[in-house]
This record gives sequence, C-alpha cells and structure tokens, in this order.
Amino acid sequence: MSTPHIAAEPGDIAERILLPGDPLRAKFIAEHFLENAKQYTSIRNILGYTGTYKGVPVSVQGTGMGIPSISIYIHELIATYGVKKLFRVGTCGAMHKDVKLRDVLIAQAATTDSAILRNIFGPSINFAPIADYSLLERAVSNARRLSLPVKVGNIISVDRFYDEEIDNEKLTKYGILGVEMEAAALYTIAAQFHVQALAIFTASDHLLTGEGCTAEERQNTFCDMIRIALETAVET
Repeated sequence: MSTPHIAAEPGDIAERILLPGDPLRAKFIAEHFLENAKQYTSIRNILGYTGTYKGVPVSVQGTGMGIPSISIYIHELIATYGVKKLFRVGTCGAMHKDVKLRDVLIAQAATTDSAILRNIFGPSINFAPIADYSLLERAVSNARRLSLPVKVGNIISVDRFYDEEIDNEKLTKYGILGVEMEAAALYTIAAQFHVQALAIFTASDHLLTGEGCTAEERQNTFCDMIRIALETAVET
C-alpha cells in the first residue's frame, strides 16, 4: 500500500491531516499537540505521524517546499490513503501594510504565477484556486472563539523564492496579503478530487519592513495557526 513517497499501510493515515512544509514542524506538532502519535513514514526524511486530538484521529505530514513537492504528497494522500480534509499550516511572507510579523493569515484564495494551472486547463481558462468555504467559515469562527486574531484574504503561491522580477507593489495594490509557495496546488488538487482544503499561515517575515523570524522560531513556534487548524479539523 505504500507509495513512492509515503511508507504507510492502510489505516495508518487519518482522514484529517495537517500539512507543514518542514518535516521537523510535523514532528513538533505530533509531539506537542497530538496524543499517542506514531510515526508512519520517514522516506526522504519527510516525516508523517498519526495521533488523536480531542479523541479524533488526526495526521500530520511534511510536504517539502514548493508546488511540485506538495503536489506529490497531496495526490498520494488523497488518491491512495483517502484523506478528505487537508490543512496547510506554514509560513508566509507578509506583503501588506496591515499585516504584521507573526500575524495569522487564512487564504480565501491563492493567486499564482505557477504553470500548474496552464498545464491543467490550457491557456484560455484562468482557474481560481479557492478554499473550501465550510472549513474557512469554521476556522474563522474557531479563531474568534479562541481570541486569536486572523486576517482572511488572497495570497500568492509563487514558484521562485528568490524572484527579483515579480511586481510585489502591484500585487499588494490588488489586495494580496502574503506570499508562499504551496496553497494554489493544494486548492487545485483538492478541487480535482472533491475534497476539502484550507491553508493557514503565520507571517514569518515582512517584505515591506524587512523584519523576520529565526529558523528556530519558524520550526518550533507559530502555534496559533496549528490550534486553529486542529480545532477546525476535529469538528468537521
């Protein structure tokens, strides 16, 4: 039953899953948020665990960085292991003046410069990758219940981390809140397979102010977005 990238057996992976890019963040989530967590894969040192949160089975799986990498894991998780609810929990670069360092952003939609959409739909269709509305609505409600401020809006998923050609000023003018590298693939593949997906981010650096968090902070903190994702996962 294992795939080329996930060494799990049937039943090892829950229908609800959190998807950090960093495998060590997956380990952190399993150790600090899940009960009785067991590791089910370590292929390529990309770690996956399943445990329970408030008695409900939940998995957490590292995905690596970028649309090509997360696309592999999402496809295998859905098509082979039957995952139904996927929550990306990762970092993003803040782009808007109203977003502060460590703010939590929920991606209502994911603009992208990736060719993934043209590869699927051709040049005449500009598909709009969007979040599952019920997950989005419940995540916002849970954030309010937990007194955790969030900002909801459009983000951009880019193919290049170091991109000197991208027009950040224009993107900000059109309301883009932050930049990351995976959500557009998550929303597109979720739509293909008719499953639910939501991307939640913590702003780890800021394109306008130059502020940034350390690598250790990125790996081991940013717990607010994890709590929101888990609370939403287990109630749906």
